[in-house]
Amino acid sequence: MQLMRSTKIHDVPTPALLVDVAALDRNIARMAAFFAAGPCRLRPHFKAHKTPEIARRQLAAGSCVGITCATVAEAEVAAALCDDLLIANEVVSADKCLRVAALAREVAITVAVDSIAGIDALAAAARTHGVTIGILVDVNVGQGRCGVEPGDEAVALATRVAATPSLTMRGVMGYEGHLQPLRDRAEREARTRVAMRELVETAREIRAAGIPCEVVSSGGTGTYDISGRVDGVTEIQAGSYALMDTDYASVGVPFEPAFFVVGTIVSRPSPERCVADCGHKSMTKDHGYPSVKGMDGATVTALNDEHAVIAVPASCTLSIGDRVQLLPSHTDPTVNLHDVFYVIEGDRVVDVWPISARGYHEHRITPSS
Repeated sequence: MQLMRSTKIHDVPTPALLVDVAALDRNIARMAAFFAAGPCRLRPHFKAHKTPEIARRQLAAGSCVGITCATVAEAEVAAALCDDLLIANEVVSADKCLRVAALAREVAITVAVDSIAGIDALAAAARTHGVTIGILVDVNVGQGRCGVEPGDEAVALATRVAATPSLTMRGVMGYEGHLQPLRDRAEREARTRVAMRELVETAREIRAAGIPCEVVSSGGTGTYDISGRVDGVTEIQAGSYALMDTDYASVGVPFEPAFFVVGTIVSRPSPERCVADCGHKSMTKDHGYPSVKGMDGATVTALNDEHAVIAVPASCTLSIGDRVQLLPSHTDPTVNLHDVFYVIEGDRVVDVWPISARGYHEHRITPSS
């Protein structure tokens, strides 16, 4: 879409993804200000938005030690933005390890491991490219996903990393993802401190074994101000704070909604119901239905492939052809459904930002010339 000075939200083809740039910048500034004080720093998570322009704004705001990525593909995009990347995930297949090693020729890159197989695969790729790859031992701090157990198991894996040529043992990582959505602040804080105590103690045991462990990486938007103030934690991997979805908003963190899906009303079959063209293909519902922006009494009651069904008061004046904005419940997978953000200031569209790291670009076919 070609932008004109007079382009308005109503001119954007729907469904589409909008970002309120003023709200985005306020969120970024608020998080940067929190980490400006104290020894812990921010490593914002690229997976939340997958958008180079948002990452540039996060880095420019300060308090950052680098960027966190979830995949090798994200890191390949982020390498143009920052020279210190963490892939906070296990990378084990030979092809992806070789891509990590290729990136290590250009930037400092660190990868999470929780197995000897992962260590050996990364080391083999590093030797092929003649580079060194940084390693964080991934520790299970209660989420029950990836990660070795705290204590002896983590120390043993760190010992293996330290003894492996072409790898550098940098530290530990533990994501308390299971605690991010807890609504009760006291419970969230108490359980997060327990999880971080296990992580920090594991780092201490690794150092006591004579193994380097400078990095203790953790945290997310729901726990940034808890984990980020635990002695011994050095960096926080928060990401959703920049855009903010309704799920995190219900946790009570001090950030505002900055992104929306805009749709067009395509049906008003009754006074109490309207239907928009922004369904499940334009936003996810794994964390619940989206909320309706700026419309008292309006509630999304169904999210089908191409339709959002919205219950409205009979007095609602929405007509066929009008636009409606919905606040998604889950940032990362919703962003992943779109190619661009339409950047808005009020009702004006002022820019278009490519979501360059969306999808799986390894599978995209480049047309032959």
